[in-house]
Amino acid sequence: MTPSKPTETQTATLAEIAREAGVSAPTVSKVLNGRADVAPATRTRVEELLRAYGYRRRRAEASRSPLIDLVFHELESAWAMEVIRGVENVARDAGLSVVLSESAGRLTPGRTWADQVAARRPHGVVLVLSGLDESQRALLLSRSIPFVVMDPAGDPGPDVPSIGATNWQGGLAATRHLVELGHRRIGAISGPSRMMCSRARVDGYRAALETAGLPVDQALIKAGDFHHDAGYRLGLELLRMPDRPTAIFTGNDLQALGLYEAARELGLRIPEDVSVVGFDDLPLARWVGPPLTTVRQPLTEMAEAAARLVLEMGRAEEGTTATRVELATSLVVRSSTAAPAIA
Repeated sequence: MTPSKPTETQTATLAEIAREAGVSAPTVSKVLNGRADVAPATRTRVEELLRAYGYRRRRAEASRSPLIDLVFHELESAWAMEVIRGVENVARDAGLSVVLSESAGRLTPGRTWADQVAARRPHGVVLVLSGLDESQRALLLSRSIPFVVMDPAGDPGPDVPSIGATNWQGGLAATRHLVELGHRRIGAISGPSRMMCSRARVDGYRAALETAGLPVDQALIKAGDFHHDAGYRLGLELLRMPDRPTAIFTGNDLQALGLYEAARELGLRIPEDVSVVGFDDLPLARWVGPPLTTVRQPLTEMAEAAARLVLEMGRAEEGTTATRVELATSLVVRSSTAAPAIA
Protein backbone atom coordinates (compact mmCIF):
# COMPACT_ATOMS: atom_id res chain seq x y z
CA MET A 1 0.00 0.00 0.00
CA THR A 2 1.44 3.38 -0.98
CA PRO A 3 0.51 6.24 1.36
CA SER A 4 -1.07 9.26 -0.23
CA LYS A 5 1.39 12.11 -0.53
CA PRO A 6 0.71 14.76 2.12
CA THR A 7 0.86 18.44 1.38
CA GLU A 8 3.58 20.54 3.00
CA THR A 9 1.33 21.54 5.88
CA GLN A 10 -0.73 18.37 6.18
CA THR A 11 -0.81 16.52 9.47
CA ALA A 12 -2.69 13.45 10.56
CA THR A 13 -4.10 12.10 13.78
CA LEU A 14 -3.44 8.58 14.97
CA ALA A 15 -6.98 7.66 14.04
CA GLU A 16 -6.49 8.90 10.47
CA ILE A 17 -3.19 7.03 10.14
CA ALA A 18 -4.82 3.90 11.55
CA ARG A 19 -7.68 4.19 9.05
CA GLU A 20 -5.33 4.57 6.08
CA ALA A 21 -3.16 1.69 7.32
CA GLY A 22 -6.22 -0.49 7.80
CA VAL A 23 -5.48 -1.13 11.48
CA SER A 24 -6.81 0.05 14.82
CA ALA A 25 -5.61 3.17 16.64
CA PRO A 26 -4.23 1.02 19.51
CA THR A 27 -2.09 -0.82 16.94
CA VAL A 28 -0.61 2.49 15.75
CA SER A 29 0.02 3.38 19.38
CA LYS A 30 1.84 0.07 19.86
CA VAL A 31 4.10 0.88 16.91
CA LEU A 32 4.84 4.33 18.34
CA ASN A 33 5.72 2.79 21.69
CA GLY A 34 7.99 0.15 20.19
CA ARG A 35 5.84 -2.75 21.32
CA ALA A 36 6.91 -6.14 19.96
CA ASP A 37 3.39 -7.56 19.54
CA VAL A 38 2.85 -6.06 16.07
CA ALA A 39 3.29 -8.00 12.83
CA PRO A 40 6.37 -6.87 10.86
CA ALA A 41 4.34 -6.01 7.74
CA THR A 42 1.90 -3.94 9.81
CA ARG A 43 4.74 -2.15 11.58
CA THR A 44 6.36 -1.29 8.25
CA ARG A 45 3.09 0.03 6.80
CA VAL A 46 2.41 2.21 9.86
CA GLU A 47 5.99 3.55 9.93
CA GLU A 48 5.71 4.52 6.25
CA LEU A 49 2.57 6.50 6.99
CA LEU A 50 4.09 8.15 10.05
CA ARG A 51 7.03 9.26 7.89
CA ALA A 52 4.83 10.33 4.97
CA TYR A 53 2.72 12.56 7.19
CA GLY A 54 5.67 13.79 9.25
CA TYR A 55 3.79 12.73 12.35
CA ARG A 56 5.27 13.89 15.66
CA ARG A 57 3.85 13.00 19.01
CA ARG A 58 3.34 16.11 21.10
CA ARG A 59 6.01 16.23 23.77
CA ALA A 60 3.39 16.72 26.46
CA GLU A 61 1.98 13.34 25.43
CA ALA A 62 5.34 11.58 25.22
CA SER A 63 5.94 9.98 28.61
CA ARG A 64 9.68 9.52 29.06
CA SER A 65 11.81 7.04 30.94
CA PRO A 66 14.55 8.53 33.17
CA LEU A 67 17.25 7.65 30.64
CA ILE A 68 19.73 9.10 28.14
CA ASP A 69 20.77 6.75 25.33
CA LEU A 70 24.48 6.99 24.48
CA VAL A 71 25.52 5.31 21.22
CA PHE A 72 29.11 4.59 20.14
CA HIS A 73 30.27 3.14 16.85
CA GLU A 74 32.71 1.12 18.99
CA LEU A 75 33.60 0.84 22.67
CA GLU A 76 37.26 -0.11 22.75
CA SER A 77 39.37 2.68 24.18
CA ALA A 78 40.04 5.17 26.94
CA TRP A 79 38.60 7.77 24.53
CA ALA A 80 35.14 6.32 25.08
CA MET A 81 35.57 6.49 28.86
CA GLU A 82 36.06 10.25 28.72
CA VAL A 83 32.82 10.61 26.74
CA ILE A 84 30.88 8.32 29.08
CA ARG A 85 32.13 10.36 32.05
CA GLY A 86 30.82 13.59 30.51
CA VAL A 87 27.35 12.24 29.69
CA GLU A 88 27.14 10.55 33.11
CA ASN A 89 27.97 13.86 34.84
CA VAL A 90 24.99 15.59 33.24
CA ALA A 91 22.65 12.60 33.58
CA ARG A 92 23.45 12.23 37.29
CA ASP A 93 22.70 15.89 37.97
CA ALA A 94 19.37 15.50 36.15
CA GLY A 95 18.44 12.33 38.04
CA LEU A 96 18.79 10.17 34.91
CA SER A 97 20.62 6.98 34.02
CA VAL A 98 22.69 6.26 30.89
CA VAL A 99 22.05 3.37 28.50
CA LEU A 100 25.12 2.40 26.42
CA SER A 101 24.88 0.94 22.93
CA GLU A 102 27.56 0.01 20.38
CA SER A 103 27.06 -0.36 16.64
CA ALA A 104 30.02 -2.73 16.12
CA GLY A 105 32.06 -0.26 14.07
CA ARG A 106 29.17 0.83 11.84
CA LEU A 107 28.59 4.56 11.58
CA THR A 108 24.82 4.00 11.69
CA PRO A 109 23.13 1.83 14.34
CA GLY A 110 21.00 -1.11 13.21
CA ARG A 111 17.23 -0.99 12.81
CA THR A 112 16.63 -3.05 15.94
CA TRP A 113 18.41 -0.35 17.94
CA ALA A 114 15.89 2.28 16.79
CA ASP A 115 12.99 0.05 17.79
CA GLN A 116 14.56 -0.49 21.21
CA VAL A 117 14.97 3.26 21.72
CA ALA A 118 11.32 3.80 20.79
CA ALA A 119 10.34 1.22 23.39
CA ARG A 120 12.60 2.78 26.09
CA ARG A 121 11.33 6.34 25.42
CA PRO A 122 14.48 8.06 26.79
CA HIS A 123 14.80 11.79 27.38
CA GLY A 124 17.18 11.90 24.44
CA VAL A 125 19.90 10.19 22.41
CA VAL A 126 23.58 11.17 22.09
CA LEU A 127 25.34 9.53 19.14
CA VAL A 128 29.16 9.53 19.12
CA LEU A 129 30.99 9.31 15.76
CA SER A 130 27.72 7.93 14.47
CA GLY A 131 24.65 9.06 12.59
CA LEU A 132 21.13 8.04 11.71
CA ASP A 133 19.59 7.04 8.42
CA GLU A 134 16.37 8.70 7.26
CA SER A 135 14.08 6.00 8.65
CA GLN A 136 15.76 6.13 12.07
CA ARG A 137 15.54 9.92 12.18
CA ALA A 138 11.88 9.76 11.24
CA LEU A 139 11.23 7.15 13.92
CA LEU A 140 12.80 9.28 16.67
CA LEU A 141 11.13 12.47 15.44
CA SER A 142 7.70 10.84 15.37
CA ARG A 143 8.19 9.85 19.04
CA SER A 144 9.53 13.32 19.98
CA ILE A 145 12.84 11.79 21.11
CA PRO A 146 15.53 14.46 20.58
CA PHE A 147 19.01 13.45 19.43
CA VAL A 148 22.43 15.10 19.18
CA VAL A 149 25.53 13.90 17.31
CA MET A 150 28.87 14.34 19.06
CA ASP A 151 31.99 14.46 16.88
CA PRO A 152 30.02 13.56 13.73
CA ALA A 153 31.73 11.14 11.34
CA GLY A 154 30.40 13.00 8.32
CA ASP A 155 28.39 16.14 7.66
CA PRO A 156 25.30 15.60 9.83
CA GLY A 157 23.24 18.05 7.80
CA PRO A 158 21.98 21.53 8.69
CA ASP A 159 18.98 20.23 10.66
CA VAL A 160 20.90 17.86 12.96
CA PRO A 161 22.25 19.28 16.25
CA SER A 162 25.91 18.44 16.76
CA ILE A 163 28.84 19.05 19.09
CA GLY A 164 32.37 18.91 17.71
CA ALA A 165 35.87 20.28 18.20
CA THR A 166 38.18 22.50 16.17
CA ASN A 167 39.96 19.57 14.52
CA TRP A 168 41.51 21.59 11.68
CA GLN A 169 42.94 24.11 14.13
CA GLY A 170 44.31 21.26 16.23
CA GLY A 171 46.12 19.69 13.28
CA LEU A 172 47.49 23.10 12.34
CA ALA A 173 48.77 23.80 15.89
CA ALA A 174 50.40 20.37 16.22
CA THR A 175 52.27 20.66 12.93
CA ARG A 176 53.17 24.32 13.41
CA HIS A 177 54.76 23.37 16.75
CA LEU A 178 56.98 20.84 14.98
CA VAL A 179 57.88 23.32 12.25
CA GLU A 180 58.83 25.93 14.85
CA LEU A 181 61.13 23.40 16.51
CA GLY A 182 62.99 23.15 13.21
CA HIS A 183 61.53 19.97 11.69
CA ARG A 184 61.24 19.97 7.92
CA ARG A 185 60.34 16.35 7.20
CA ILE A 186 57.17 15.69 9.18
CA GLY A 187 55.04 12.58 8.80
CA ALA A 188 51.37 12.03 9.68
CA ILE A 189 49.34 8.99 10.70
CA SER A 190 45.70 9.95 10.22
CA GLY A 191 42.48 8.33 11.32
CA PRO A 192 39.96 6.77 8.90
CA SER A 193 39.44 8.90 5.80
CA ARG A 194 35.66 8.36 6.05
CA MET A 195 35.57 10.40 9.27
CA MET A 196 35.26 14.17 9.02
CA CYS A 197 37.36 14.81 12.14
CA SER A 198 40.21 12.75 10.72
CA ARG A 199 40.21 14.59 7.41
CA ALA A 200 40.10 17.96 9.18
CA ARG A 201 43.18 17.14 11.28
CA VAL A 202 45.18 16.16 8.21
CA ASP A 203 43.98 19.28 6.40
CA GLY A 204 45.34 21.34 9.30
CA TYR A 205 48.65 19.46 9.04
CA ARG A 206 48.81 20.24 5.32
CA ALA A 207 47.96 23.90 5.90
CA ALA A 208 50.78 24.28 8.45
CA LEU A 209 53.33 22.82 6.03
CA GLU A 210 52.13 24.94 3.13
CA THR A 211 52.12 28.11 5.25
CA ALA A 212 55.72 27.37 6.25
CA GLY A 213 56.69 26.87 2.60
CA LEU A 214 57.36 23.17 3.09
CA PRO A 215 56.31 20.53 0.55
CA VAL A 216 53.49 18.13 1.38
CA ASP A 217 54.98 14.70 0.70
CA GLN A 218 52.14 12.22 0.23
CA ALA A 219 54.51 9.35 1.04
CA LEU A 220 54.74 10.69 4.58
CA ILE A 221 50.95 10.59 5.14
CA LYS A 222 49.58 7.22 6.25
CA ALA A 223 45.89 6.43 6.73
CA GLY A 224 45.28 4.74 10.08
CA ASP A 225 42.18 3.77 12.02
CA PHE A 226 42.62 5.47 15.42
CA HIS A 227 43.87 2.21 17.03
CA HIS A 228 47.20 1.37 18.66
CA ASP A 229 48.04 -1.34 16.12
CA ALA A 230 47.77 1.10 13.22
CA GLY A 231 50.15 3.51 14.95
CA TYR A 232 52.64 0.66 15.43
CA ARG A 233 52.35 -0.76 11.90
CA LEU A 234 52.37 2.58 10.06
CA GLY A 235 55.01 3.95 12.42
CA LEU A 236 57.32 1.12 11.36
CA GLU A 237 56.70 2.00 7.71
CA LEU A 238 57.58 5.66 8.26
CA LEU A 239 60.57 5.05 10.51
CA ARG A 240 62.07 2.44 8.15
CA MET A 241 62.12 4.87 5.22
CA PRO A 242 65.64 5.67 3.96
CA ASP A 243 64.91 9.37 4.50
CA ARG A 244 62.67 8.93 7.51
CA PRO A 245 60.75 11.83 9.05
CA THR A 246 62.24 13.55 12.08
CA ALA A 247 58.76 14.16 13.52
CA ILE A 248 55.33 12.53 13.21
CA PHE A 249 51.87 13.89 13.97
CA THR A 250 49.39 11.14 14.81
CA GLY A 251 45.61 11.52 14.52
CA ASN A 252 45.05 10.43 18.11
CA ASP A 253 46.91 9.41 21.27
CA LEU A 254 46.37 5.68 20.82
CA GLN A 255 48.19 5.74 17.49
CA ALA A 256 50.94 7.79 19.14
CA LEU A 257 51.41 4.98 21.65
CA GLY A 258 51.69 2.50 18.78
CA LEU A 259 54.33 4.77 17.24
CA TYR A 260 56.22 4.76 20.57
CA GLU A 261 56.34 0.96 20.37
CA ALA A 262 57.58 1.06 16.77
CA ALA A 263 60.35 3.50 17.70
CA ARG A 264 61.49 1.32 20.62
CA GLU A 265 61.57 -1.75 18.38
CA LEU A 266 63.84 0.08 15.92
CA GLY A 267 66.11 1.42 18.67
CA LEU A 268 65.04 5.03 18.12
CA ARG A 269 64.65 7.49 20.98
CA ILE A 270 61.78 9.94 21.50
CA PRO A 271 62.33 12.87 21.10
CA GLU A 272 66.04 12.67 20.30
CA ASP A 273 65.56 10.68 17.08
CA VAL A 274 61.90 11.37 16.33
CA SER A 275 59.42 13.82 17.83
CA VAL A 276 55.81 12.69 18.32
CA VAL A 277 52.57 14.67 18.69
CA GLY A 278 49.23 13.02 19.43
CA PHE A 279 45.64 14.21 19.54
CA ASP A 280 43.00 13.96 22.33
CA ASP A 281 45.07 14.37 25.53
CA LEU A 282 43.77 11.24 27.18
CA PRO A 283 44.95 10.76 30.80
CA LEU A 284 47.49 8.17 29.64
CA ALA A 285 49.28 10.86 27.59
CA ARG A 286 50.76 12.19 30.85
CA TRP A 287 51.84 8.77 32.07
CA VAL A 288 53.81 7.38 29.14
CA GLY A 289 57.56 7.85 28.87
CA PRO A 290 58.30 10.41 27.71
CA PRO A 291 55.03 12.26 28.46
CA LEU A 292 53.26 12.92 25.16
CA THR A 293 52.90 16.30 23.50
CA THR A 294 49.35 16.28 22.19
CA VAL A 295 46.38 18.36 21.11
CA ARG A 296 43.79 18.51 23.86
CA GLN A 297 40.33 17.71 22.60
CA PRO A 298 37.89 18.51 25.45
CA LEU A 299 36.11 15.16 25.27
CA THR A 300 34.42 15.27 28.65
CA GLU A 301 33.25 18.84 28.06
CA MET A 302 32.00 17.92 24.57
CA ALA A 303 30.02 15.02 26.01
CA GLU A 304 28.59 17.24 28.74
CA ALA A 305 27.57 19.82 26.14
CA ALA A 306 25.90 17.14 24.00
CA ALA A 307 23.96 15.74 26.97
CA ARG A 308 22.86 19.20 28.14
CA LEU A 309 21.77 20.10 24.62
CA VAL A 310 19.66 16.98 24.16
CA LEU A 311 17.92 17.62 27.50
CA GLU A 312 17.30 21.26 26.56
CA MET A 313 15.81 20.12 23.26
CA GLY A 314 13.43 17.85 25.18
CA ARG A 315 12.22 20.83 27.20
CA ALA A 316 12.08 23.29 24.29
CA GLU A 317 9.18 24.11 22.03
CA GLU A 318 8.76 22.17 18.81
CA GLY A 319 10.56 23.51 15.77
CA THR A 320 13.58 24.98 17.58
CA THR A 321 16.61 25.63 15.37
CA ALA A 322 19.30 22.95 15.25
CA THR A 323 22.49 23.88 17.11
CA ARG A 324 26.02 23.23 15.89
CA VAL A 325 28.83 23.88 18.36
CA GLU A 326 32.62 23.44 18.10
CA LEU A 327 34.69 23.51 21.28
CA ALA A 328 38.27 24.73 21.12
CA THR A 329 41.28 22.42 20.97
CA SER A 330 44.65 23.42 22.44
CA LEU A 331 48.23 22.20 22.15
CA VAL A 332 49.72 20.65 25.32
CA VAL A 333 53.52 20.56 25.06
CA ARG A 334 55.28 17.83 27.03
CA SER A 335 58.51 15.88 26.54
CA SER A 336 57.93 13.93 23.30
CA THR A 337 58.94 16.84 21.04
CA ALA A 338 62.26 18.59 20.62
CA ALA A 339 64.40 20.17 17.93
CA PRO A 340 65.71 17.66 15.38
CA ALA A 341 69.19 16.27 15.93
CA ILE A 342 71.86 17.94 13.81
CA ALA A 343 73.27 15.47 11.29
